[in-house]
Amino acid sequence: MRGSLQSYRKVSLESEITVASPHRIIQLMFAGALQRLAQSRYAIEQNDLVNKGIYINKAIGIIIGLSNSLNMDAGGQIAKNLSDLYDFMLRKISEANLNNDVKAIDDVCDILRTIKEGWDAIPADKHNISSHVEAR
Repeated sequence: MRGSLQSYRKVSLESEITVASPHRIIQLMFAGALQRLAQSRYAIEQNDLVNKGIYINKAIGIIIGLSNSLNMDAGGQIAKNLSDLYDFMLRKISEANLNNDVKAIDDVCDILRTIKEGWDAIPADKHNISSHVEAR
């Protein structure tokens, strides 16, 4: 049953991404990173080192994807600040992985939630020009 549910979720997400705007894709990436960080936090608490590594690596991949989506030319100082924040988050996640530090995961989640809230607050009529600071 669990495998069927996971397959359904994967197909549902893939379908949503196929028709999603760049703005929506970034929203999904934020949500995915937060979910993977929550899963890695739980794995640390359960001393489940295998899943901790899997979920941390997935979160890192998503945050790298967010960073790579920045258009540094068009985004100016905002893109630079976001890039610096993503670099900081990646360092904190690595620290969390090495030290089994749930506080470091919580710190990254707080930053990511703040960025996501700002992104979610962008009015719909601006979505076509706000693709992650003019995403590539």
